[in-house]
This record gives sequence, C-alpha cells and structure tokens, in this order.
Amino acid sequence: MELVMASIPTAPVSKEQARVFYGWFVVAAAFAVTCVGFGCVYSFTAFVEPLQRDFGAARGSVSVIFSLAGFLYFCLGGVSGPLADRLGSRRLAVIGMILIGVGLALASFAPNMITVYAAYGLGVGLGVGCSYVPAMGAVQRWFIRRRGSASGIASSGIGVGTLVVPPLAEFCIRTIGWRDTYLVLAGLAVTIGAGMALLLENDPSVRGLNPDGAIMERTAQPISSHGTSIKEAIRSRRFIGLYAACLACSLAAFVPFVHLAPYAVDHGIARSSAVLLVSVIGIGSTVGRFFVGSLADRFGRSLALAATYAGMALALVIWLTSTSFWPLALFALFFGIAYGSWVALLPAVVMDYFGGRNVSGLIGILYTSAGIGTLIGPSAAGFAFDFSHSYVLPITVGILANVAAAAIAAITSASRR
Repeated sequence: MELVMASIPTAPVSKEQARVFYGWFVVAAAFAVTCVGFGCVYSFTAFVEPLQRDFGAARGSVSVIFSLAGFLYFCLGGVSGPLADRLGSRRLAVIGMILIGVGLALASFAPNMITVYAAYGLGVGLGVGCSYVPAMGAVQRWFIRRRGSASGIASSGIGVGTLVVPPLAEFCIRTIGWRDTYLVLAGLAVTIGAGMALLLENDPSVRGLNPDGAIMERTAQPISSHGTSIKEAIRSRRFIGLYAACLACSLAAFVPFVHLAPYAVDHGIARSSAVLLVSVIGIGSTVGRFFVGSLADRFGRSLALAATYAGMALALVIWLTSTSFWPLALFALFFGIAYGSWVALLPAVVMDYFGGRNVSGLIGILYTSAGIGTLIGPSAAGFAFDFSHSYVLPITVGILANVAAAAIAAITSASRR
C-alpha cells in the first residue's frame, strides 16, 4: 500500500480538528484553481469559429493555439512541480492565475493570429503550468486513507469548469463578442483563481498535523520527508509505464475539447448545442472524479487507472459512429467519466508508488508526456480535417492509443518497482 503509512506516528483526532481539518481547505483551493484554469482552457472550443472567421484562418491553424497552451502547461509542470516542493504551492499557484488573466486580457486585443498564439498560448499555458501541478501535489500530502477521494474532489474543479465556462463563453461571445469575453474570463482568473489559491498549504506538518488530521507527534517527520528520490523514481519500471501510458492516452484525450463542437456543427447541430456537448464532458468528468476516486480507494487505484484508459477507448468508438446530438451527448458523458477518473487518479497513484518527498516534481515530470500528446493530438486532428474533411483518422488513432495505454497501465500495476 502507501509508502508513508507505517512511518508516521499519529495521535487521536479531536472533534474540533475533525470538523476543521485544514486539508479540506487545501482541497477547496485546488478545486477553485483547476475550475478557473481549465474552465478557461476548455472554453477554447467556443472561440474556434469566431477566430476562424475574424482572422480568415484554417481549423488546423486555430487548433494550434490550444495545442501550444496544452503543451506548455503540461510540460511546465516538470519545472513548477519541483519548485512547489521547495518554495511552496501557494506562491506558484497565485502567479499562475495572474498569468492566465494577463494572457487572456492581451488576447482580447490581438490584431492577428500570431498575437493570439503568443498571448493565449503563452499566458494561459504558462499560467496553468504554474498552478495545476503545485495545487494537486499539495492535496496529496494532506491525505492517506481518503487520498483518492480528496484528489478526485480537487480535480473535479476541471469538470465543473468544463461544465460552466464554455457555455458562459458562448453566451458572452454572442452578446459582447469574443474579445470582451476574454476580458471576462481574465477577471475570473485573477479574482476567484488567485484569491482561492491563497489557501494552499504544502504540508500538514506546518500546522502541527499529520495526513487525515491527526496531531503530529514531536518526534514525527513531515510527510514531505518520506519517499523516493526523483532520480530513482524516474528510472523505475512503474514510472516508465505511467509515462508511456499517459503519453499514448494524451494523443486523443484533448481532441474532443477542441473539435467536438466544430464536428457537431459540421453535422448540422446548432452552435449553442454543439458547445453544450463540451459541458456534458464536464458533467461526466465531475461524476468520474467524485465516484471513481472513492471506489478506487477501496478496490485499488492502479487497476482503476488502467480501466480509465479502456473507458476512453470505448467512448471514442461511440464518437466514431455518431452524427446527431444525443449519441454525441452519450459519447461526451462516457468520455468525461473516463477522462475525469484518469486525471483524478494519476496524482494519487504517483503518491502511492513513490511517497510524498518529491510528489509535485514527479507529477510534473509525468505530465510532460501529456504535454507532448496535447501538442500533437488536437493540432494533428485539425490538420487531418483540413486535408480530408473528416475526423475518422484521428478518432481511430485515439482508440488504438488508449487501448495501448490500458494494456501498459495494467502491466505497470503488477510491477513491484
């Protein structure tokens, strides 16, 4: 089981501590950070058509904006994670939320696509990269018994953000235009995102506590001192397996967030309903994070992770054969459940395998695989559509990639190191 459980002495938890355990404030802060950050990211689908129209751009060229941002925020986790282990999660998350706001504000004044690449791609990419991994890494250290549940609740902010922000962006675009809509999202990032990030705390020992709220004995060491070194971890079979599976999955995981709405419009579905499909992914994602995380705590987080890849593959099969709203909504719901479970379980599995000593750094390094997949997947799908006027090829590749990810994850779960 977890590497750190046997090594941390605990004392009984008082009723007062049980009511106000600060770990749940950390979860709430991470929820807000992920909700605002990824809500802004996944609202991009609402901006595809206006950007194409106003700048006369092809769909593949517009898709590059999302891919650039995704590449940056996942790959930057390899830097922000280790920095959070040293400097604290709060500082980096606040900076990240401010960067998102600045990037969106600058994008609202963009005179051409190059400026949008720079403002949105760099601002949002760097901002989410500074905030996401530090926030999720902090949550892992505050829990042992309910780590999967806590991680699921924290990361469900992504699902809620995906549910709420794209329809909000679509409504604002129709009423005030895409430029002012970017300013609205910038305001949300700075006020709600940065404000809630101030609640983050790196380690329960700072408040005299152990994970799950027990009073820390004077002789006990903080949870951040237990675990595997980064050098040892990244050479292990388990980390290599996690990295390979995450890379394969990521080739397809973020394609629907950019292309599902345009795909639906191409098949005669109204724009407002098409954007709503992305929100359905958010509904499924929220369900997956809450319930699958809790079930995984009981039945095993490693095998549950493998099941999420298989679930995404099955959902993509539905997309491949769907051309009307309700079958696409069914795809979006099932895909969201699998996707949300994957995102919730990855940090918890890293903590299970390698302990809390370098958990943020290891999560960040792992997410560079998702950065590579995000850079390739959505943009390649857009260029494939420009060439063939069809999404059959990228969806099929996504199915095969997730089948491979499921197999790798299952083998990795059986490995002892």
